[in-house]
Amino acid sequence: MSTSQQADPLIGRLVDGRYRVRARIARGGMATVYVATDLRLERRVALKVMHGHLSDDSVFQSRFIQEARAAARLADPHVVNVFDQGQDGEMAYLVMEYLPGVTLRDLLREQRRLTVPQAVTIMDAILSGLAAAHRAGIVHRDVKPENVLLAEDGRVKIGDFGLARATTANTATGAQLLGTIAYLAPELVTRGTADARSDIYALGIMLYEMLTGEQPYKGEQPMQIAFQHATDSVPRPSVKNPGVPEQLDELVLWATERSPDDRPLDARVMLDRLREIERELGISPQITRTPPVGTIRDEGIPSGELTQVLPVTGSTATAPLDAADNATRLRRATKKRSVRGWWMLVLVLLLAGAAGGAGWWFGSGPGSMVAVADVSGGTFQQASDRLLQDTLVAVEKSENSLEVAAGTVIRTVPEAGTRVDKNAPVEVYVSLGPAEVSLNPLAGMSEDQARTYLQENSVSVEDDASRVFSADVAVDVVLTASIVPAAGGDPIDCTVACTVHQGDTATLTVSAGQLPDVAGASVEDATAALAAVELTVSGTSQEASESIEEGRVIGIGAPPEGTSWSPGNSVPLIVSSGPPLFAVPNVVGLTRDEAKQKLADAGFKVSYFTAWDLFPNGATRVEAQDPGANAMRVKGTVVSLAIESN
Repeated sequence: MSTSQQADPLIGRLVDGRYRVRARIARGGMATVYVATDLRLERRVALKVMHGHLSDDSVFQSRFIQEARAAARLADPHVVNVFDQGQDGEMAYLVMEYLPGVTLRDLLREQRRLTVPQAVTIMDAILSGLAAAHRAGIVHRDVKPENVLLAEDGRVKIGDFGLARATTANTATGAQLLGTIAYLAPELVTRGTADARSDIYALGIMLYEMLTGEQPYKGEQPMQIAFQHATDSVPRPSVKNPGVPEQLDELVLWATERSPDDRPLDARVMLDRLREIERELGISPQITRTPPVGTIRDEGIPSGELTQVLPVTGSTATAPLDAADNATRLRRATKKRSVRGWWMLVLVLLLAGAAGGAGWWFGSGPGSMVAVADVSGGTFQQASDRLLQDTLVAVEKSENSLEVAAGTVIRTVPEAGTRVDKNAPVEVYVSLGPAEVSLNPLAGMSEDQARTYLQENSVSVEDDASRVFSADVAVDVVLTASIVPAAGGDPIDCTVACTVHQGDTATLTVSAGQLPDVAGASVEDATAALAAVELTVSGTSQEASESIEEGRVIGIGAPPEGTSWSPGNSVPLIVSSGPPLFAVPNVVGLTRDEAKQKLADAGFKVSYFTAWDLFPNGATRVEAQDPGANAMRVKGTVVSLAIESN
């Protein structure tokens, strides 16, 4: 017996006048489990004793008692029986069925991953037990391999209902989320609530672990794992273990949906689907006899690993006990004499067993498996040659990649380092380079919309867009778009729909809005208005205008051909020189009406002594005019005529 066993004050003690404590099985954060003898019924039991420092905590006492009541309500061959619960002084205890054997966690440590028939058999039994619990309105809340017991006689049972609650009381109080983080349903992480579907999620994670030999989410800190439960989707087990049938892939994905509404309603629904899968695959769940793996353990065990069975050695079905009765002492003495007499035979048998074990290890056991080499970065042919050295068969696959050049190996499935059987196929994914993408017209989108759309299609965008003034397009709306291929070549106009590749780079031209209207303003006011939109005045030129008075701005000069004005440019101003001047026609020598018509056609007005209108036109002649012929005047100027008789 170990020192820690001897130091335990409960070893050898009679609890509540009925249970003789024999040995310690396991110790966790809430309680310690012992193997004991029920003197009244003369049978072995598992005695679960709450830690002394928790005895004064009413919450823990209530949870401890709750486990007894929850489990006692269940009568199912796949649930660990609870026989009794009581108080001996300050010590609260629970009496449960004692099952020599191992836990599912022990089996996973020993075998790494299970065969499909093994996983289906164990899952069938667990679902049967949980179906009874869910039918009784009980949620387990701590489903994990540590709480699944595999008895030596082939029975599979689920135990440790210490966290169980009725389905109507499903809120976790305070900041305390109970349960093991690796199997925690997303709703427990995000809302702190649980129901039967939370158990289903944990079952899905556990089935994934049985089929692949590892948990889907990993992290250095518990919160990293919890975050993955809340945000990620569990991958198909067949990604890690190609031998997993599609039906079990789908069952895992169904059970581990992030939304509880998308999962099976309870264990009965999931069990019905599992049994359909058993029929489809031709699997009949069979009793699994688990191999003995060790002796009584005294090491620290995480909280929750409380309902354990006592591991055994050799063919003995019980743990070493203290010298409590003569029969035990007699068996020990007989055993010692047998050992002395047959030590040579034992030695031979051990050597033979070692040789057989080595043969199994390297012939069909874990030693026969090989690790997948890291072949990323080379060609498929190089990868195939390297895998062939390890008797693995390369199967070429392809996928697009932004980071890995076309023709280069990206990854393998199973991933590098995974141990697989010799001659197993290994999928080698070779890069096709960036994927081709078809883009919608970019013109008319806002700059933010265009940037988001391009980034969603893995097309990068230059930080600074070109901005030009536009009379017709609102500010910050894309006018044109040009995309430069990452592989080189001429830019592609993507103002309208186009086809490019991921990783290409886009340049956007965006509207800066309308130019300020400076017509009629003074030069000073126009300069200030243009400065407000980042334009400077490079100079002025004059131009006659009938509508803009002299000295006022007519407008902005035109930009160079094929371009538009942009913020930061220098622009010329056109200033009015007043109305334009025109030459006065020469009408001397013409008749009255001929002179009037000629001046009117040129835009001038006529003035003369009106009495000449009494004379016939042919009897009149213009003698002189003022202004004189060819004088420069604005249109509308009055030309005075001196008329004489002809």
